[in-house]
Amino acid sequence: MFVAKGGRMAMELEIREADGVKIRFAEAGQGASETAILTSPWPESLLAFRKIWDRLVEQFHLIAIDLPGFGQSERQLDLLSPPAMGEFLLQLVREWDLGPVHFVAQDVGTSAALWAAARSPSAVRSLVVGGGGIAVPLQVGGSLKDIIEAPDMEGFRQIDSKEILGPTYDAMAGGPPSPDVRDDYLESYAGDRFVESARYVRTYPTELPNLAEKLPSIETPVQIVCGRDDPLVPMANQEFLHERLPHSRMDLLPAGHFAWEEVPDLYGDVLTRWLSAGYRELA
Repeated sequence: MFVAKGGRMAMELEIREADGVKIRFAEAGQGASETAILTSPWPESLLAFRKIWDRLVEQFHLIAIDLPGFGQSERQLDLLSPPAMGEFLLQLVREWDLGPVHFVAQDVGTSAALWAAARSPSAVRSLVVGGGGIAVPLQVGGSLKDIIEAPDMEGFRQIDSKEILGPTYDAMAGGPPSPDVRDDYLESYAGDRFVESARYVRTYPTELPNLAEKLPSIETPVQIVCGRDDPLVPMANQEFLHERLPHSRMDLLPAGHFAWEEVPDLYGDVLTRWLSAGYRELA
Protein backbone atom coordinates (compact mmCIF):
# COMPACT_ATOMS: atom_id res chain seq x y z
CA MET A 1 0.00 0.00 0.00
CA PHE A 2 1.19 3.50 -0.78
CA VAL A 3 0.13 6.45 1.36
CA ALA A 4 0.71 9.92 -0.02
CA LYS A 5 2.63 12.12 2.42
CA GLY A 6 0.16 14.16 4.39
CA GLY A 7 -2.78 12.43 2.75
CA ARG A 8 -5.73 10.84 4.50
CA MET A 9 -6.63 8.24 1.90
CA ALA A 10 -4.30 5.42 0.94
CA MET A 11 -3.70 4.51 -2.68
CA GLU A 12 -3.71 0.74 -2.46
CA LEU A 13 -1.84 -0.52 -5.49
CA GLU A 14 -3.05 -3.78 -6.99
CA ILE A 15 -2.76 -5.80 -10.21
CA ARG A 16 -5.69 -6.88 -12.36
CA GLU A 17 -5.91 -8.03 -15.95
CA ALA A 18 -7.66 -6.16 -18.73
CA ASP A 19 -7.59 -7.43 -22.29
CA GLY A 20 -5.07 -10.06 -21.15
CA VAL A 21 -2.61 -7.41 -19.87
CA LYS A 22 -1.59 -7.08 -16.21
CA ILE A 23 -2.53 -3.57 -15.13
CA ARG A 24 -1.43 -1.81 -11.94
CA PHE A 25 -4.27 0.21 -10.50
CA ALA A 26 -5.70 1.86 -7.39
CA GLU A 27 -9.40 2.08 -6.64
CA ALA A 28 -11.50 3.85 -4.01
CA GLY A 29 -14.86 5.52 -3.56
CA GLN A 30 -16.92 2.55 -4.73
CA GLY A 31 -20.61 3.31 -4.56
CA ALA A 32 -20.38 6.90 -5.79
CA SER A 33 -22.58 7.75 -8.75
CA GLU A 34 -19.77 9.02 -10.99
CA THR A 35 -16.82 6.81 -11.99
CA ALA A 36 -13.58 8.35 -13.23
CA ILE A 37 -10.64 6.47 -14.71
CA LEU A 38 -7.38 8.37 -14.24
CA THR A 39 -4.64 7.33 -16.67
CA SER A 40 -0.95 7.67 -15.87
CA PRO A 41 0.95 10.61 -17.39
CA TRP A 42 4.38 9.98 -18.96
CA PRO A 43 7.03 9.59 -17.61
CA GLU A 44 5.26 9.16 -14.27
CA SER A 45 2.82 6.60 -12.92
CA LEU A 46 -0.64 6.58 -11.39
CA LEU A 47 0.96 8.08 -8.27
CA ALA A 48 0.92 11.37 -10.18
CA PHE A 49 -2.62 11.73 -8.79
CA ARG A 50 -1.70 11.16 -5.14
CA LYS A 51 -2.08 14.84 -4.23
CA ILE A 52 -5.74 14.97 -5.30
CA TRP A 53 -6.75 11.39 -4.51
CA ASP A 54 -8.24 11.79 -1.04
CA ARG A 55 -10.11 14.93 -2.05
CA LEU A 56 -11.77 13.35 -5.09
CA VAL A 57 -12.57 10.09 -3.34
CA GLU A 58 -14.90 11.98 -1.04
CA GLN A 59 -17.28 12.43 -4.00
CA PHE A 60 -16.34 10.06 -6.82
CA HIS A 61 -15.52 6.46 -7.60
CA LEU A 62 -11.89 6.59 -8.75
CA ILE A 63 -9.80 4.06 -10.63
CA ALA A 64 -6.25 5.16 -11.40
CA ILE A 65 -4.34 2.97 -13.83
CA ASP A 66 -0.88 2.67 -15.26
CA LEU A 67 -1.48 2.35 -18.99
CA PRO A 68 0.05 -0.73 -20.67
CA GLY A 69 3.76 -0.11 -21.12
CA PHE A 70 3.69 2.88 -18.78
CA GLY A 71 4.18 3.07 -15.01
CA GLN A 72 4.41 -0.51 -13.79
CA SER A 73 1.76 -2.13 -15.97
CA GLU A 74 2.69 -4.92 -18.33
CA ARG A 75 3.94 -3.87 -21.74
CA GLN A 76 2.27 -5.00 -24.96
CA LEU A 77 3.88 -3.39 -27.98
CA ASP A 78 0.81 -3.47 -30.20
CA LEU A 79 -1.01 -1.22 -27.72
CA LEU A 80 1.53 1.60 -27.95
CA SER A 81 -0.37 3.93 -30.25
CA PRO A 82 -3.38 6.23 -29.64
CA PRO A 83 -6.00 4.13 -31.49
CA ALA A 84 -4.84 0.84 -29.96
CA MET A 85 -4.68 2.37 -26.49
CA GLY A 86 -8.13 3.87 -26.99
CA GLU A 87 -9.52 0.44 -27.84
CA PHE A 88 -7.78 -0.95 -24.76
CA LEU A 89 -9.48 1.62 -22.53
CA LEU A 90 -12.88 0.63 -23.92
CA GLN A 91 -12.12 -3.03 -23.35
CA LEU A 92 -11.10 -2.30 -19.75
CA VAL A 93 -14.41 -0.51 -19.15
CA ARG A 94 -16.28 -3.53 -20.51
CA GLU A 95 -14.28 -6.19 -18.69
CA TRP A 96 -14.34 -4.38 -15.36
CA ASP A 97 -18.06 -3.67 -15.78
CA LEU A 98 -17.74 0.04 -15.09
CA GLY A 99 -20.51 1.43 -17.28
CA PRO A 100 -20.21 4.94 -18.76
CA VAL A 101 -17.10 6.56 -17.24
CA HIS A 102 -15.23 9.83 -17.15
CA PHE A 103 -11.66 9.57 -18.43
CA VAL A 104 -9.16 11.85 -16.73
CA ALA A 105 -6.46 11.36 -19.31
CA GLN A 106 -3.59 13.82 -19.21
CA ASP A 107 -0.47 13.74 -21.35
CA VAL A 108 -0.25 10.50 -23.41
CA GLY A 109 -3.74 9.57 -22.28
CA THR A 110 -5.24 12.53 -24.12
CA SER A 111 -5.05 11.02 -27.61
CA ALA A 112 -6.13 7.57 -26.40
CA ALA A 113 -9.19 8.89 -24.55
CA LEU A 114 -10.24 10.97 -27.55
CA TRP A 115 -10.02 7.88 -29.75
CA ALA A 116 -12.15 5.99 -27.22
CA ALA A 117 -14.81 8.71 -27.24
CA ALA A 118 -14.86 8.78 -31.04
CA ARG A 119 -15.10 5.00 -31.24
CA SER A 120 -17.71 4.35 -28.54
CA PRO A 121 -19.42 7.50 -27.22
CA SER A 122 -21.91 5.49 -25.15
CA ALA A 123 -19.07 4.22 -22.94
CA VAL A 124 -17.62 7.67 -22.22
CA ARG A 125 -19.54 10.16 -20.10
CA SER A 126 -16.93 12.91 -20.38
CA LEU A 127 -13.23 13.56 -20.85
CA VAL A 128 -10.67 15.58 -18.93
CA VAL A 129 -7.62 15.92 -21.18
CA GLY A 130 -4.66 18.17 -21.86
CA GLY A 131 -0.88 18.29 -21.86
CA GLY A 132 -0.61 15.74 -24.65
CA GLY A 133 0.63 16.28 -28.18
CA ILE A 134 -2.42 16.58 -30.43
CA ALA A 135 -1.93 19.41 -32.94
CA VAL A 136 -1.42 18.82 -36.65
CA PRO A 137 1.20 19.62 -37.78
CA LEU A 138 2.91 18.40 -34.63
CA GLN A 139 3.88 21.12 -32.16
CA VAL A 140 6.02 19.87 -29.28
CA GLY A 141 9.29 21.02 -27.76
CA GLY A 142 12.32 20.04 -25.73
CA SER A 143 13.16 16.40 -25.10
CA LEU A 144 9.75 15.27 -26.39
CA LYS A 145 10.51 16.75 -29.80
CA ASP A 146 13.93 15.08 -29.77
CA ILE A 147 12.41 11.68 -28.99
CA ILE A 148 9.73 11.91 -31.67
CA GLU A 149 12.06 13.19 -34.39
CA ALA A 150 15.03 10.91 -33.70
CA PRO A 151 15.65 8.52 -36.64
CA ASP A 152 15.77 5.69 -34.10
CA MET A 153 16.06 5.23 -30.34
CA GLU A 154 19.49 3.63 -30.24
CA GLY A 155 21.13 6.73 -28.79
CA PHE A 156 18.61 6.81 -25.96
CA ARG A 157 19.15 3.08 -25.31
CA GLN A 158 22.77 3.80 -24.45
CA ILE A 159 21.78 6.13 -21.60
CA ASP A 160 20.52 4.95 -18.21
CA SER A 161 16.92 6.14 -17.99
CA LYS A 162 17.64 7.44 -14.48
CA GLU A 163 20.04 9.99 -15.99
CA ILE A 164 17.29 11.23 -18.30
CA LEU A 165 14.35 11.17 -15.90
CA GLY A 166 15.91 11.99 -12.53
CA PRO A 167 16.68 15.61 -13.48
CA THR A 168 13.17 15.94 -14.97
CA TYR A 169 11.54 15.00 -11.66
CA ASP A 170 13.95 17.12 -9.65
CA ALA A 171 13.17 20.19 -11.75
CA MET A 172 9.39 20.05 -11.25
CA ALA A 173 8.00 23.43 -10.31
CA GLY A 174 7.01 23.48 -6.67
CA GLY A 175 9.63 20.90 -5.77
CA PRO A 176 10.47 17.31 -6.71
CA PRO A 177 8.25 14.38 -5.67
CA SER A 178 8.94 12.71 -2.35
CA PRO A 179 11.68 10.02 -2.41
CA ASP A 180 9.22 7.12 -2.44
CA VAL A 181 7.25 8.57 -5.36
CA ARG A 182 10.44 9.46 -7.22
CA ASP A 183 11.65 5.88 -6.75
CA ASP A 184 8.37 4.57 -8.11
CA TYR A 185 8.68 6.75 -11.19
CA LEU A 186 12.27 5.69 -11.81
CA GLU A 187 11.45 2.01 -11.33
CA SER A 188 8.52 2.38 -13.72
CA TYR A 189 10.91 3.25 -16.56
CA ALA A 190 14.00 1.27 -15.55
CA GLY A 191 15.92 -0.85 -18.05
CA ASP A 192 14.33 -0.56 -21.48
CA ARG A 193 10.91 0.52 -20.23
CA PHE A 194 11.45 4.22 -20.94
CA VAL A 195 12.78 3.68 -24.45
CA GLU A 196 10.04 1.20 -25.31
CA SER A 197 7.30 3.45 -23.89
CA ALA A 198 8.50 6.15 -26.30
CA ARG A 199 7.07 4.05 -29.13
CA TYR A 200 3.72 5.63 -28.26
CA VAL A 201 4.70 9.26 -28.89
CA ARG A 202 6.74 8.27 -31.94
CA THR A 203 3.49 7.25 -33.63
CA TYR A 204 2.16 10.83 -33.36
CA PRO A 205 3.24 11.99 -36.85
CA THR A 206 1.25 9.14 -38.38
CA GLU A 207 -1.68 8.79 -35.98
CA LEU A 208 -2.55 12.37 -34.98
CA PRO A 209 -3.73 13.41 -38.46
CA ASN A 210 -6.22 10.52 -38.37
CA LEU A 211 -7.43 11.59 -34.95
CA ALA A 212 -7.72 15.23 -36.02
CA GLU A 213 -10.27 14.23 -38.65
CA LYS A 214 -12.47 12.71 -35.93
CA LEU A 215 -12.43 15.61 -33.46
CA PRO A 216 -15.38 17.60 -34.94
CA SER A 217 -17.60 14.51 -34.65
CA ILE A 218 -16.91 13.86 -30.95
CA GLU A 219 -20.07 14.84 -29.07
CA THR A 220 -18.67 13.90 -25.65
CA PRO A 221 -18.22 16.84 -23.23
CA VAL A 222 -14.51 17.62 -22.88
CA GLN A 223 -12.68 19.59 -20.21
CA ILE A 224 -9.25 20.71 -21.39
CA VAL A 225 -6.93 21.55 -18.50
CA CYS A 226 -3.18 22.06 -18.52
CA GLY A 227 -0.31 24.31 -17.52
CA ARG A 228 -0.19 27.47 -19.59
CA ASP A 229 3.63 27.53 -19.49
CA ASP A 230 4.24 23.96 -20.72
CA PRO A 231 7.56 23.90 -22.64
CA LEU A 232 7.04 20.34 -23.94
CA VAL A 233 3.45 20.57 -25.16
CA PRO A 234 2.77 24.25 -25.90
CA MET A 235 -0.62 25.93 -25.88
CA ALA A 236 -1.12 25.40 -29.60
CA ASN A 237 -2.12 21.82 -28.79
CA GLN A 238 -4.87 22.82 -26.38
CA GLU A 239 -6.14 25.50 -28.74
CA PHE A 240 -6.19 22.97 -31.57
CA LEU A 241 -8.50 20.77 -29.50
CA HIS A 242 -10.68 23.58 -28.21
CA GLU A 243 -11.31 24.92 -31.71
CA ARG A 244 -12.36 21.54 -33.12
CA LEU A 245 -14.28 19.81 -30.34
CA PRO A 246 -18.00 20.75 -30.42
CA HIS A 247 -18.45 20.60 -26.63
CA SER A 248 -15.29 21.68 -24.83
CA ARG A 249 -14.15 23.98 -22.05
CA MET A 250 -10.54 25.05 -21.45
CA ASP A 251 -8.86 26.01 -18.17
CA LEU A 252 -5.24 27.13 -18.17
CA LEU A 253 -3.35 26.78 -14.90
CA PRO A 254 -0.24 28.67 -13.70
CA ALA A 255 2.02 25.66 -14.20
CA GLY A 256 4.36 23.92 -16.58
CA HIS A 257 3.94 20.41 -17.98
CA PHE A 258 3.12 18.62 -14.70
CA ALA A 259 0.14 20.73 -13.62
CA TRP A 260 -1.39 17.92 -11.53
CA GLU A 261 1.84 17.84 -9.49
CA GLU A 262 2.66 21.56 -9.52
CA VAL A 263 -0.72 23.09 -8.65
CA PRO A 264 -2.77 20.16 -7.30
CA ASP A 265 -5.29 22.37 -5.48
CA LEU A 266 -6.18 24.26 -8.65
CA TYR A 267 -6.14 21.10 -10.71
CA GLY A 268 -8.38 19.40 -8.14
CA ASP A 269 -10.77 22.35 -8.26
CA VAL A 270 -11.22 21.92 -12.01
CA LEU A 271 -11.80 18.18 -11.71
CA THR A 272 -14.26 18.53 -8.84
CA ARG A 273 -16.35 21.14 -10.66
CA TRP A 274 -16.32 19.16 -13.88
CA LEU A 275 -17.13 15.72 -12.48
CA SER A 276 -19.82 16.96 -10.12
CA ALA A 277 -21.78 19.11 -12.56
CA GLY A 278 -19.70 20.89 -15.19
CA TYR A 279 -19.82 18.19 -17.84
CA ARG A 280 -23.63 18.28 -17.83
CA GLU A 281 -23.56 21.92 -18.92
CA LEU A 282 -21.87 20.91 -22.19
CA ALA A 283 -23.74 17.65 -22.76
